[in-house]
Amino acid sequence: MTIYKLRILPLFLLVIGLTTLTSGCKKKDMSLKLNEPHNIRGVVNYKRSFPDLNDAHLEVAKKIGIRPLADREAAEDMKEKLTHITDNEFYAVDSLTHSIPYLVPRASALLDTIGSNFLDSLVAAKGLNPNQVIITSVLRTENDVKRLRRRNGNASANSAHCFGATFDVSWKRFKKVEDKDGRPMQDVSADTLKLVLSEVLRDLRQAEKCYIKYELKQGCFHITAR
Repeated sequence: MTIYKLRILPLFLLVIGLTTLTSGCKKKDMSLKLNEPHNIRGVVNYKRSFPDLNDAHLEVAKKIGIRPLADREAAEDMKEKLTHITDNEFYAVDSLTHSIPYLVPRASALLDTIGSNFLDSLVAAKGLNPNQVIITSVLRTENDVKRLRRRNGNASANSAHCFGATFDVSWKRFKKVEDKDGRPMQDVSADTLKLVLSEVLRDLRQAEKCYIKYELKQGCFHITAR
């Protein structure tokens, strides 16, 4: 009986060891699982938090922006006063159909800050996987405005977008940042990303860095640098 017990005991320990090892490997394989998000509050009301009307946007856009351009060819002559907006580490630019990817330097710097703060808030402060904001509209020429108004009767003929100080950031769509090694990353819902973005924009507006209007139908935040 003593010999039999001595033979069973190591086998029992071996089973325990394999179970522990398997459990450990499983936890390692799940290392990319989304962290438990925290400190996500957003704003109480989007319209009340971002109420700035077109007049406020226009006033500051005229002060810090360029003169309105007739068409896209005229924009070529203004490139020395404008910054080209393209996909980078902070944000993604949508397929622009009624605007061209240029902003005055102050607005371009604000856009960089929004993208950088959003990524930092997601990863460092909230424990969420990284996503980029998507820019849906930038500088509009007079021809762009005319074409847009034919498509959307509610579009303003006197648009702050014509001065290069205004841009739109989508709150419906975001671009997930893929892992550089190709490993799968868990998605973050658009609703959660919208809440985080609203916190970032609220702080910049309260710091008097910009005017912001919440656009419900267009699904964007309409933003003008100050």
